[in-house]
Amino acid sequence: MGNRTIKVDYLARVEGEGAFKVVVRDGKVQEAELRIFEPPRFFEAFLRGRSIDELSDIVARICGICPVAYQMSAVHAVENALGITVDGPLRELRRLLYCGEWIESHVLHVTMLHAPDFLGYQGGIDMARDHGEAVRRGLALKKAGNDILTLLGGREIHPINVRVGGFYRAPRRRELAPLAETLKRARDQALETLRWVAGFDFPDRERDYTFVSLRHPDEYPFNEGHIVSNRGLDIAAADYDDHFGEIHVAHSTALQSRMTDGGAYLVGPLARYSLNFDKLSPAVQQAAREAGLGEVCRNPYQSIVVRAVEALHAVEEALRIIADYQEPERPAMAIEPAAGVGFAATEAPRGMLWHRYVLNGDGTIAEARIVPPTSQNQACIEEDLTSFIGGFLDLPDEALQHRCEQTVRNYDPCISCATHFLRLDVDRG
Repeated sequence: MGNRTIKVDYLARVEGEGAFKVVVRDGKVQEAELRIFEPPRFFEAFLRGRSIDELSDIVARICGICPVAYQMSAVHAVENALGITVDGPLRELRRLLYCGEWIESHVLHVTMLHAPDFLGYQGGIDMARDHGEAVRRGLALKKAGNDILTLLGGREIHPINVRVGGFYRAPRRRELAPLAETLKRARDQALETLRWVAGFDFPDRERDYTFVSLRHPDEYPFNEGHIVSNRGLDIAAADYDDHFGEIHVAHSTALQSRMTDGGAYLVGPLARYSLNFDKLSPAVQQAAREAGLGEVCRNPYQSIVVRAVEALHAVEEALRIIADYQEPERPAMAIEPAAGVGFAATEAPRGMLWHRYVLNGDGTIAEARIVPPTSQNQACIEEDLTSFIGGFLDLPDEALQHRCEQTVRNYDPCISCATHFLRLDVDRG
């Protein structure tokens, strides 16, 4: 195989910038580093001194793809600090809003960003020439998710209708009727998308991951639940710091999250699915089995299939919520400012997102801490690259580069949230 250096100055089909280096010696991967060099964005500092009424608008701007995740985690954490529980129709509306984000985010990644890796195209535009029907179906499905965000959030990018205690405005039942018709078509589109990606050729690679996600006794998790793992962890969001920590590594400006024993862990669709398969509806469980999945999935290259399963679930859950919806008496609960500390974890499309806030008695924020999914997955991404690249070293440079990029895109890294990508440098000295 000789000495080879492969460089990718910019990794397409993810947000942001960064670098990757793999060192191969004697036919083995000696070192793999995911180098994050994006400057810090200081959102936690921006929040200090701001009112909790401003919180949801500020955190939404952390990410244009998953703003709802930041809004939901933030308002739940503040409500936790204030001793408030939002339930009934308002809780269901929050789940419906999250459904919209899961649909639009998952389908964007599945159809436009990740599928080209499996079908041999440079990007979604090139792929559309030969797979136009699949792309049109994906765009229609993504629009259905955006329609949910527009109706409940006020707009599809950086929603403005979310607040502590509920919403500024709750929709009328009649406003949801056209959305239900759109989602009925979307259900068929989601099922066809799942069948499409299930037919891709997946590398036969698995790892024994430590899966971490929320788990709720009654539902597939969006906003609420305990933090659990396949190693026996079962804790409240308030106990996160007792079991997880962030460290700085020399090759990255972004902090890496690890278990307190130093081990890497995986958040996101594979973890959620494997820890909560029994909470999917029977129809979605059957669709997953027909797509070739078991109740646990450890092959990260099949994450595209799991995302398609979760998109189908989100469509079905949205239809259920709309069918059962009863208009609330008021769009939000009354809030009285108080000093306190609050915690929350919700499930962003890419994985668990954790927030902690310290509040002053006047309703301003004294401290904010946010741990995004991609920072939690950074160590796992490096381990995947270390583990899997060794099996691809017989490939020519261009094909090896493709496998490295594909391995990173398995995670659909939300770059604007935490980590920015990717120059690949393979040193085979």
